[in-house]
Amino acid sequence: MSLSGWVEALQHSRGTSKMLGIVVVGIGIVGKVRIRDLLNPLPSSAVEKLKPLGFVSRQTLSSVLQLKQISLGEALESSEVQAAIICLENQLHEEYVRKFLEAGKHVCVEYPMALSAAAAHELWDLAAAKGKILHEEHIELLTADYKQLKREVSGKELLKGTLHFTGSALDKQRTGFLAFSGIARISWLVDLFGELTVTSATLEEQQNERYSKLTAHFQTKTNRPLTWIEERGPDLKRGKNINFHFECGILEHIPDAPKENVGIFMQDLNLFAQKLLGEVPLEHVNSEMKHTLFCLDLAEKIRGFCEAN
Repeated sequence: MSLSGWVEALQHSRGTSKMLGIVVVGIGIVGKVRIRDLLNPLPSSAVEKLKPLGFVSRQTLSSVLQLKQISLGEALESSEVQAAIICLENQLHEEYVRKFLEAGKHVCVEYPMALSAAAAHELWDLAAAKGKILHEEHIELLTADYKQLKREVSGKELLKGTLHFTGSALDKQRTGFLAFSGIARISWLVDLFGELTVTSATLEEQQNERYSKLTAHFQTKTNRPLTWIEERGPDLKRGKNINFHFECGILEHIPDAPKENVGIFMQDLNLFAQKLLGEVPLEHVNSEMKHTLFCLDLAEKIRGFCEAN
């Protein structure tokens, strides 16, 4: 479907003054946070228009935070359910996003929406064909520290830079290739420095030690080099280290910022609700999805370089 066709189809399902029924799929840490935020919306926010109707889980839990459990079939078939929030492990994102879009529901999903760029583009095309919002959560862009970093970087001419992320070991079967499980770091770099080109990438793995290190090299539109390192291992603490060289100086630390009153998941939920209610211009919705798909395309190219090596 063309963009104009998607806009026309989507306009029919937005701007409603009615409550929108929503379900949460997956009851891990994030799923419970989503339920908490739905049951305690910000006063006078778009989230107040979302009516939590239940949660879907492969476990038998009866209720969570007094919200009842319903089956996947009920969630897909009920005309009262207009939207779903997918909070499952990465390997299941594509399957469940597809199920709910095909059932005519709007979808919010944790990143990455799929573990291949081709699948992500298919899901976007499906959302367009159905005239539905497909929102990939990007809480990494909503933290106070990141917002302060973006203000620090804004207007400066990059000469070269490195972003080095460390974290605990991952189960690759559940989370996918490192470039996809670490898509938040690509999203950071694209949001900070614009469109990037992958020039090379390598992957070092020590399977017995559950250690992996991805090194990806990019160029900006002005041919400036950027390096992203994603390092995972059992003894590695979660952290982000930056080294950005600008014409006016060097930025070596992510700046501290005062804690915000509204949590990042609530901010993201409110953005999703605003999209459903027609409070976000469709041009912005489309631009955001282009950013998401562009980052996933970069992840796919990084995987291609690593497999070739």
